[in-house]
Amino acid sequence: MSEVVQPSTRVTPGRLMSLDVMRGLTMMMMILVNNPGSWSYVYAPLEHAEWHGWTPTDLVFPLFMFMVGTSMAFSLDKRREAGQRLALLVRIVRRTVILFIVGWVLGLFPDVLWDIHTVMSSRIPGVLQRIAICYLLGSLIVLFIPRRIQWWIPFVLMAIYLIGMFAYPVPGYGAGSWDVEGNFCWYLDNQLLFGHTWSGSPAAGFDPEGVWSTLPAVASVLFGCFVGRALRPLADCMPEYVDEVVASEPTKIALHTLVRMFVIANVFLLAAYCSSGLVPINKQLWTPSFVFLTTGVAMHLMACLYYWIDIRGMRWGTLPFLVLGENAIFAYCLSSLVGDLLSLQLGETSSRRWLFEEVFQPTFGSLNGSLAMAIVYVVCCIGVTAILHRKRWLLRI
Repeated sequence: MSEVVQPSTRVTPGRLMSLDVMRGLTMMMMILVNNPGSWSYVYAPLEHAEWHGWTPTDLVFPLFMFMVGTSMAFSLDKRREAGQRLALLVRIVRRTVILFIVGWVLGLFPDVLWDIHTVMSSRIPGVLQRIAICYLLGSLIVLFIPRRIQWWIPFVLMAIYLIGMFAYPVPGYGAGSWDVEGNFCWYLDNQLLFGHTWSGSPAAGFDPEGVWSTLPAVASVLFGCFVGRALRPLADCMPEYVDEVVASEPTKIALHTLVRMFVIANVFLLAAYCSSGLVPINKQLWTPSFVFLTTGVAMHLMACLYYWIDIRGMRWGTLPFLVLGENAIFAYCLSSLVGDLLSLQLGETSSRRWLFEEVFQPTFGSLNGSLAMAIVYVVCCIGVTAILHRKRWLLRI
């Protein structure tokens, strides 16, 4: 399913250290918000918005989607230019299938351990499943559609999404609803997924990684790809060793590129604000205004990290993020599996509940204890991936 790659100790041209760090930072936040000591005690910024609106937690998944696209600019464009489309297509399909199956199996665990029949009623969508589908669709667009047309595709996808949301008359509700029930995403999930949706959804039959909201999610990936293309020529000018200083001319070019990124990022944020009155910012529906917001934030973060890490050479403090970012999918699977194991009911309680009530809550209090337990969990995941980093193992699908 995966391969072990021995990375070089050098910063090779064509690879951005800042991208690995940003991926690790996002993964760290994802692990933190998914593993509190108790779901009854969580600080508001570490919870998702109930429906409309957003919190810092709602930025995590779209940041990861953005970076899927950014990575595509480095991994696909070069091989496309070298005429390796058929070999790439085989690899893309293989990776898509593996990612989807891994996500589906993670969704089965741990219930499948004592009831094999849960397979028949299991959830089909999910986090890795959405990444797999958007990676596949985004890759096909990058490989087979001319670049001059690719720039329009994210907006076309969002326009198609809005046509469905505003124009289709959902039976019993009408058209144009953005409520929990009655919106077109909810209706289509009920029609196509046949109850194989997330049990924690705000409305029965709806899934936050469902069918129709995948269209603007692909747009998030493509915007990330466009940013990656802007940074790729700069990455090719990167020095061979991490302690070398970038030559003055590439640095000037990089700074001009970053200024444009900041300007465009602010345009996206302004578009999010201006459109939110008509199309609410909503992660679970993955609305276009949410795409604009998260793309703007992602571009700001990517530009800042690129400036400090790849241009200025500021490496101090990046190692914890780097080790998570290098093996992000492994870290996600590890945190999910171990989290499920800790939540298994053992007698009258679970390991997670016992640790929280007997160790962290008495020591730090309820809210801080729940947060402290999540932080310890993150540190343990960093420790495991640090071992892989020390051995120079990159586990790739």
